[in-house]
Amino acid sequence: MFNVARGGSAPPLLMSSASDLDALMGTLVSAGGVVLGFIVLVAIVRRFLFICGPNEILVFSGRSHKLPDGSTSNYEIVQGGRGFRMPFLEVVRRMDMRLFPVEVMVQNAYSAGGIPLTVRAIANVKLSGDPIAVRNAIERFLDYPPSQIAVAAQQTLEGVLREVVSQLTPEEVNEDRLKFAESLMENARDDFHQLGLDLDVLKVQHVSDDQEYLANLGRPLIAGMLRDAENAENAANQAVAEAEAAARERAQTATKQAQTRVVEATNTAQAEMAELNARCVEAENQAEMAAETARAKAEQHLQALRAELEKLRLHNDVVLPAEARRKAEELKARGEASPAIENGKAAAEALRLVSEKWAAAGEAGRDVYVLQQLPALAQAAADRVAKSEIGQIKLVAGDDAAYSAVLSSYPAAVASVLRETGEALGLDLERLLAPVDHGKGNGKKPLRRRSHEPSPPTQRMSRGPSRSTDKPVERKGGQL
Repeated sequence: MFNVARGGSAPPLLMSSASDLDALMGTLVSAGGVVLGFIVLVAIVRRFLFICGPNEILVFSGRSHKLPDGSTSNYEIVQGGRGFRMPFLEVVRRMDMRLFPVEVMVQNAYSAGGIPLTVRAIANVKLSGDPIAVRNAIERFLDYPPSQIAVAAQQTLEGVLREVVSQLTPEEVNEDRLKFAESLMENARDDFHQLGLDLDVLKVQHVSDDQEYLANLGRPLIAGMLRDAENAENAANQAVAEAEAAARERAQTATKQAQTRVVEATNTAQAEMAELNARCVEAENQAEMAAETARAKAEQHLQALRAELEKLRLHNDVVLPAEARRKAEELKARGEASPAIENGKAAAEALRLVSEKWAAAGEAGRDVYVLQQLPALAQAAADRVAKSEIGQIKLVAGDDAAYSAVLSSYPAAVASVLRETGEALGLDLERLLAPVDHGKGNGKKPLRRRSHEPSPPTQRMSRGPSRSTDKPVERKGGQL
C-alpha cells in the first residue's frame, strides 16, 4: 500500500487500478443485468406461453374473439398448436380428447314383440373434433373429469338403447347384432353431437331375457337340426354301406382283371425273356468276335508300336550318337582349322604387302624376285619328278636309243614341270633363262610376257607347296 501524505496527491498507478476496477464492476453489473433479464423473459414466456398437445385442446377465456363465420365468442379454442395468454386478462384451461370406455347395460327393455330383454354393450367415446361440436363439449364439460363425462354418455346411450330395442323384435336383436349396433350408433349420433362427443365404437356383448324366450326360440331349430343330423347320419350310413358293397364288387372285378393281366404279363415276360436270352447269346458271340478282332488289331498296333520303338531305339543308340560324333568332329575340325585360317589371313596380308612393293618396283623387280626364287622352283620341280615312279619298262634288246631316251626323260620332265609352273604363275621363264646378246643379236626378239598374264605373279601363288596325290607305282625292273 502506498501511504499518502496529508495534503498530497495519490500516485498514478493507484489511480489507474481504481479506474480499471470500476470498469470491470460496470461490465459485470451489465452482464448480470442481461442474464437476469433473459431469465425473467424465459420465466415470463414459460408462464404465459401454452403449447397444446395432439390429444388435448386449450381454451383461452376472458377476451372476445371473432369466429370465422363472423360471430363473436368470449373464448378461443386452440387445438394442436400454441397460444400466448394475456396476463391478468385471460385464463387457460385444458380438456382431454382421449378415448374413455363406457359400459351400457339395460334391463327389462321391451322389444317390438313385448318381450323384456336384457342388453349389455360396450362403447368408446371421446370429445368431438368438429369445430361446432367441440364448442358444445366446452360449454357442457369444461373442467369436468372424464368419469363425469362417461356418466353423461352412459345415460344417453341407455336411453338410445331402449329406443332401438323397442323398434326391433327379439329375433332381430339377437340374430343381427351388427345391424343392431349400427342402429344404435345412428340414433345416438344427434344426441352425442349436441353433447360435443363422438361415438367411435359400439359393440353388443350380450342379449338375454328372463322368460327364456330366446332360448325357446332355438329349441325347434335344435330339434330340427338333430332330426336333420340323424337323417343325414342314416343317409350317410346307407351311402357308406352302398359304397362298401360297390367297392367290394369293384375290388373283386379288379382282382380278377389283375390276375388275368398278371397271367398275360407273365406269358409276355417269358416270351420276351426267351427273345432276350437269344439276343444275349447272339450279342455274346458278336462280342467275342469283336473282342478277337479288337485283340488282333491291338496286337497289330502293338507290333507297330514295337517296331516304332525299335526304330526310335536304333535312332537313339546309333543315329544320334553318330550325328553327335559327326558334329563333334566337325566342330573339332573347325577348331583345328581356325589357326590355319588365321595363318592364311596373315600370309595373304604379307603377300598383299609384297605385291604392293613388287608393283612399285616394276617389271625389273619382278624378274629379280623370280630369279631369286628360281632355285626353289627348280628344286620343287625336281622333287615332283623324283616322286614319280615307273611301273615297268620293256626294252627291246639292242635298242640303245630307246634306253637313252628313257634316261634323258628325267631332265625333260623337270624342264616341263618348271615350264608349266611358270605358266601357272604367269611367268616367262624361257625369257628369263635365255642368254643375253650384247651384239647385234641372233635376230630373235626377246620373249615378252603375254598381255593377259596377271602381274604380279605372286597373286597366283598357292598358299603352300603342291603335293602329289598320285599313288606311287612300283617298278619291277628298277627305279629312275
